[in-house]
Amino acid sequence: MTKDKDNDKSARDTHYATLRRAHRDARRERGEIPTPDSRKRAGQKDWKPPALEANQVFLYGLHTVRAALANPQRKNVRLSVTQNALARLEVEPETLGIPVDIVSPHEIERILGPEAIHQGVMLETRPLPVRRLEALKDSPLILVLDQVTDPHNVGALMRSAVAFDAGAVITTIRHSPTESGVLAKSASGALEMIPYIQITNLADALAELHDLGFQTLGLDSEGPAVLEDSFSGYKVALVLGSEGKGLRQKTRETVSTLARLDMPGQIKSLNVSNAAAIALYATRAYLKR
Repeated sequence: MTKDKDNDKSARDTHYATLRRAHRDARRERGEIPTPDSRKRAGQKDWKPPALEANQVFLYGLHTVRAALANPQRKNVRLSVTQNALARLEVEPETLGIPVDIVSPHEIERILGPEAIHQGVMLETRPLPVRRLEALKDSPLILVLDQVTDPHNVGALMRSAVAFDAGAVITTIRHSPTESGVLAKSASGALEMIPYIQITNLADALAELHDLGFQTLGLDSEGPAVLEDSFSGYKVALVLGSEGKGLRQKTRETVSTLARLDMPGQIKSLNVSNAAAIALYATRAYLKR
C-alpha cells in the first residue's frame, strides 16, 4: 500500500471515529444510552424511587409525553425536559399551561432512576379518569386481561388494541400493573388513546359484558375449536390470560366461549402480546363480514 493510500485510510478512519463519537454523545444527551456517570450510579444499590402521592404519576419518553400533552383528558402538573429534548418534543412551552423546567438528564434520573430510557423528558401528571364498563356498550371489540402482570406486556397489548381500534383494555385491580411511567413508555402513547379499565372482580365484569351483549371469548391453548370458527354475534370481548398460567379456572368457566389459535408449526404457544395481535386481527376480519 502506498503512502498516499495510507494517509487516505487514516483520514477516513479518523472521520468515521469522529462521527461515531458525535452520534454516541448525542444519544447520551437524549438519555438513550447511559453516560459513564449514570453507569456508575446504576451500579449503586442505594437508589430508591421517591415516595409518590396517590394521584402522582411520572411519564417519560418522547412519544409518551407528546401523547399525554395532546390528551385533553390529562391533568398535567409539570414538564421537566433537557434543552435538546424540548426541540425534539416539538411543543411551545408557553402554550402548555404548566411550568416547564429545563433540566439535565441527571436531574430526571434522580426521580426515575438510572435505568429509565427517558430521552430527556419527564412529565408529572395525574392519573387518567376512571372509566366504567357501561361506557363500552357501543364498542364492538374490547380486550380483557386475566392477571397479565408485566407492564411491558400490557403496554404492548395496548398498542395492538389501539391498532385494531378496540374500545378498551380491561384488567383487574389486583395482579395487574397500575398506570405508571413503565406502562406508558411500553405503550408508546397508546395509554392516551384507549380506556384502561381496572375492575375488582373479573367474573362479575364478564357477566356485565354478557348483559351488554358481548360474546366473551377466552383464548386457551386447549380450546375446543379454532378461533376463526368460534365467533358469534356482533360484539366480541377477547379474554387472554397470563403467560405460563393462561386463563384461571374461574375465568374459563365464566367466558361464553373457549377457543385456540391454530398453529400448525412446532411451537404451540406465543407471547401474550403476539397472541393478542393475531386474535384482534381475526376478530376484526370477522366483524367486517
